[in-house]
Amino acid sequence: MPTPDARCRSCGSDDLEVFLSLGSTPLADALVRPAAAGEPEARYPLDVAVCPRCSLVQILHEVEPRELFVDNYLYFSSYSPQLLDHARRHADNLVAGRGLDARSLVVEVASNDGYLLRNFVERGIPVLGIDPAPEQAAAASAAGVPTLAEFFGGEMAARLRSAGLRADVIIANNVMAHVPDLNGFVAGIATLLADDGIATIENPSVGELIDRGAFDTIYHEHFCYFSCLSVDALVRRHGLFLNEVEQFPDLHGGTLRWTVSHDPAVGESARAMLDAERAAGLADPAHYRDFGTRVERTTRDLHALLAKLKAGGSTIAAYGAAAKGSTLLNTAGIGTDLVDFVVDRNPHKHGLLMPGVHVPIRPTDALVQDMPDYVLLLAWNFAAEIAAQQHEYLDRGGRFIVPVPTPTVI
Repeated sequence: MPTPDARCRSCGSDDLEVFLSLGSTPLADALVRPAAAGEPEARYPLDVAVCPRCSLVQILHEVEPRELFVDNYLYFSSYSPQLLDHARRHADNLVAGRGLDARSLVVEVASNDGYLLRNFVERGIPVLGIDPAPEQAAAASAAGVPTLAEFFGGEMAARLRSAGLRADVIIANNVMAHVPDLNGFVAGIATLLADDGIATIENPSVGELIDRGAFDTIYHEHFCYFSCLSVDALVRRHGLFLNEVEQFPDLHGGTLRWTVSHDPAVGESARAMLDAERAAGLADPAHYRDFGTRVERTTRDLHALLAKLKAGGSTIAAYGAAAKGSTLLNTAGIGTDLVDFVVDRNPHKHGLLMPGVHVPIRPTDALVQDMPDYVLLLAWNFAAEIAAQQHEYLDRGGRFIVPVPTPTVI
């Protein structure tokens, strides 16, 4: 349980301000086998705080990382065409911009199933993937991407450096939020990165999270939620500097890519984003308190909308058996009384049940087979991709419900 003297994961301050409590929820990726549906599930408090000193947003309760990312992790990046395209473009830009070749080394932390690094392998550029999830690491290795099935941190980075490895590029996409020991993680990047190398770090923007009301991206697997302000303060502590910032508003509900290196030069994009965040209030705890109030209204309104549709005889399914969907269903109290089933493209999830609410997970073709009147987009961050994929369902009269920032039928 969190204690009154809980300290900031970045700067160590004990002056954290809690602005949102989502109650006690199951682990968002701990899908349930039907045979175990009657057994109790572990639940953990999900309280979110901001550090007034360094602006880092973070959850207070810490679940052991092995339980999160080894025992209960079925996410495979290769099932998202949008993510595959984003990864290829990133690799193309790095190869061209950094002049990468057979003498270079690209390291990816949390490399999943090799979806990104294989773009470098195809060009004959040496790579190393690092990912503790056994199935994903095995899939990457089978695809020709050398992968270490381990957690990354300062100790591992020192070991790799002692073995003679220095990375020209380190990529860390959607992983820094998953790390309880932030300082050890960034220290590891600083250790492994070549003197003239760069690291690119991607995570959803906490500013976009707040603007879009995206409370469903908060779950135990995400220990922290980053702004440019908090990243700048964090990396400087380890001799790295925030050089550039790129924005991807349509990826994961709004993603930022931070380029950091040993070079102290702060580019215009980084300077502009830091100024914009200060002006938007991301250094002010009051900004976060307002968000907490809006979340309460959203969950209440979404439950009321689904209950009204169901009472009128409508059938409702959902799309996206990912962690964010678990948070939304559990926080809003949406179970099998309101949603008949969830569909997902990942076959590893078919036949399982959503954590806590036990809504069954089926393949995506179940939407056209059963033609529910409405589909709740749990994966609303991929709305355009889902609409293109499910055009037959929509052409036949099906309708989508987008849950955030305000529940809307489209």
